[in-house]
Amino acid sequence: MCNLCNSSVKFIIKRDSEGQFKFASLQSETGQTLLRMHGLNKDLSSFVLLEDDKVYLKSSAALRVCRKLDSAWPILSLFRFLPPFIRDFLYDFVAKNRYKWFGKEESCLVPSPEWKQRFLD
Repeated sequence: MCNLCNSSVKFIIKRDSEGQFKFASLQSETGQTLLRMHGLNKDLSSFVLLEDDKVYLKSSAALRVCRKLDSAWPILSLFRFLPPFIRDFLYDFVAKNRYKWFGKEESCLVPSPEWKQRFLD
């Protein structure tokens, strides 16, 4: 429902030429199952990356994704050397204001046919 989240998914898909990343809404049945399987709160409101059976949240997840994107985006992964409390403070500040700054939709992104395989049911 969040325009920032929808835009982020589109951004990642366009720059992930190898198709490494798959997506699920945390509110979906699949998303809730994945959260439970990894011992995460079902009401979690964060960007979550599951990679090699490890869980990454907030800025750590976002920076790990940047590391695998095409073009110059992996440079941003250098911010992983900042202490997580600094990175996550900035992440939380943006997350807290995302609806005010980016707006929201009535529903989550509906993938186009060419992107359908990138989404978990």
